[in-house]
Amino acid sequence: MRLVATGQAESRAELARLSGLAASSVSLRVEQLIAAGLFAEEGAGASRGGRRPRRLRLARAAGVFLVADLGAHHARLAVVDLAGTPLALSDLAFDIAVGPKETLTSVIDGLHALAAEHGLRDVPVRGVGIGLPGPVDPATGQVVSPSRMPGWNDFPVRDFVAGHAGVPALVENDANLMAVGEHRAAWPALDNLMVIKLGSGIGCGVIVDGRLHRGRGAAGDISHVRILSEATVDCSCGHPDCLEAHASGAALAASLAGHGIAVDTPSEIVALVTDGVPQATSAVRTAGRLIGDVLTALVNFFNPDALVIGGSLSLAEPLVATVRGVIYERCLPLATRNLEIATSRAGRDASILGAGHLLLDVSDTWIDQALDR
Repeated sequence: MRLVATGQAESRAELARLSGLAASSVSLRVEQLIAAGLFAEEGAGASRGGRRPRRLRLARAAGVFLVADLGAHHARLAVVDLAGTPLALSDLAFDIAVGPKETLTSVIDGLHALAAEHGLRDVPVRGVGIGLPGPVDPATGQVVSPSRMPGWNDFPVRDFVAGHAGVPALVENDANLMAVGEHRAAWPALDNLMVIKLGSGIGCGVIVDGRLHRGRGAAGDISHVRILSEATVDCSCGHPDCLEAHASGAALAASLAGHGIAVDTPSEIVALVTDGVPQATSAVRTAGRLIGDVLTALVNFFNPDALVIGGSLSLAEPLVATVRGVIYERCLPLATRNLEIATSRAGRDASILGAGHLLLDVSDTWIDQALDR
């Protein structure tokens, strides 16, 4: 299923070559998948010297995934096919601080409505993926001690979503999903990647040897690394001088408010920078230096192939330029010699793409059930 869904194989011969299975075994399994309505076989694929093989693809009736990337005040909703390609997209406004039950119920209802609006009501939903702006325990699907999500601590998000939607659920940190989506969509040839998400908060996803590295759930969480600062600022986590307390979109908004400049979102900060407002430009450059200081140690330690900067604040060019300058100035030459530092190529839907990819990993049950029928 994954080989066909991701386009790595489009014929029985290619499946046999990539899987190492005998051609007869592959043919039997393909026939089972076609009979179950998961595969379709049509047209003719590329020839490797003999007769042109019939081309395999996922059947439309195979199903879709419903995906939501949640922020503090909005969610990006999507219906994606089993290859992770978005079929429908929309945005939903809400306040994550109202609590998990109300938020997740409105998100799931919004996802079903989106599918219906685009003529996908009768296509089976095979799984739901939720990206959250907080730490997620991969073993339990619970949010653990989030600093900006009151009422969510230890809430069983995965169990709630699966129960409400009636299908398997994937719950993951939003920066992790962004890392997977960015890797799959834009950097598939690279094995080791760091993806930084700069928005209202700060997150980081890590790809190691081509796979998402979760650790025990906190891998890549740089938001609460302590920094050196002239003025102490208490973080929402309860500790002083975390990176997020000084350099996140929320921190920049608070700093600008001290200058009499009111902003509600990171996008508004980017607009001020684009318009050349000096206080905003100075603020994002200061944030860039602080972020660069933290990333310098990580680049030296991990030595990634690329560092990708995403999230709404990545559109503030002075911030990205400052991060890049600090890293190239302070990292070991060997760590930066072949390092590429770039802004996101997958854009605002990177997390959606990441969730679509990872959902195949939690889909074994319904595939088995479809074959049994």
